[in-house]
Amino acid sequence: MGNANACCVAPQGQRGKKKDRSDVYAPEPELPKEESSANLQHISDREVAEDHEEDPSNHPRASTIFLMKSTAPNGKVLELTSHHRADGLLVHHSSKKKNNHHINHHVSPNNLTKKFSSCSTIYIDDSTVSQPNLKNTLKCVALAIYYHIKNRDKDELCKTLDIFDEKLHPLTKDPVPDNYDGIEPEHRHIYRFIRTLFSAAQLTAECAIITLVYLERLLTYAEIDIAPCNWKRIVLGAILLASKVWDDQAVWNVDYCQILRDITVEDMNALERQFLELLQFNINVPSSVYAKYYFDLRSLADANDLIFPVEQLSKERAQRLEATSRACEEKMKEGSKPELKRTVSAENMSPRLSRVVLS
Repeated sequence: MGNANACCVAPQGQRGKKKDRSDVYAPEPELPKEESSANLQHISDREVAEDHEEDPSNHPRASTIFLMKSTAPNGKVLELTSHHRADGLLVHHSSKKKNNHHINHHVSPNNLTKKFSSCSTIYIDDSTVSQPNLKNTLKCVALAIYYHIKNRDKDELCKTLDIFDEKLHPLTKDPVPDNYDGIEPEHRHIYRFIRTLFSAAQLTAECAIITLVYLERLLTYAEIDIAPCNWKRIVLGAILLASKVWDDQAVWNVDYCQILRDITVEDMNALERQFLELLQFNINVPSSVYAKYYFDLRSLADANDLIFPVEQLSKERAQRLEATSRACEEKMKEGSKPELKRTVSAENMSPRLSRVVLS
């Protein structure tokens, strides 16, 4: 205890100095009301101010951009007159105005093959919100991108970034024409580009819808335009990100280099990295937003006579649907049943008299 280096010895200059209890137990200053724990704002509420309130890729009630792009100023959906080709794609022609005073007897070729249900026959399609039809979903997504490019604001200069410019980062070794930024792609060109990537990478139809969500989110966050000079690289970046987020077995960047032979892995990595940064790493897609995009794509397909394949409802299929519906109804009934009553305590039980049999 007499050692000068003992831990119990107070340092010089403070020996014998008594601390005031008022200093030790002094109450801490109270926080202002706006910073108190009771009035602290939730982190999700704080991010709302920074987020885009009218972003359709985050809010289920906001209208999708492609549906607004495909709508005329009078509020009607623009229609593309089309005829059947070997690939079944839409071919754009100059549509004639209909005369309201005369009956138009012209029937679209798609309506000749369109099947309608009747009292004795029912036609259903296998494209649902959980399992969309791949081929028709790709056509609808390509049509949405087509309207994005066609109905962009052409009065102002194209807003783009160098990472998406096909002149600076070409996808093929073929020379890029000087007027590449003025050649608008047709719907079939966009469809074939998307179909090539999806068929080679074996991606699903749900991934196509997520691709469109990321594409519109990029246009909103980065405030850029999708134009003839950048649409391929924007679509490629959206597909690359959607395949990694949605599919369990994601396609690696080197696999896309096998599909697009002339692109390097470093270019794909840079495209993915900058795409994520422009999205502010917001890759979440709520189920309500996904369903909104699916049904808006169906509306776009109906407006442009894009027919989904239908099959006649057979007896076996009807029985399976009925069994599935019955199982869902029973599950809902079980969920609505009242909870079982709790067991009565032994102290509150009334004594019961039992009869004794005498032999």
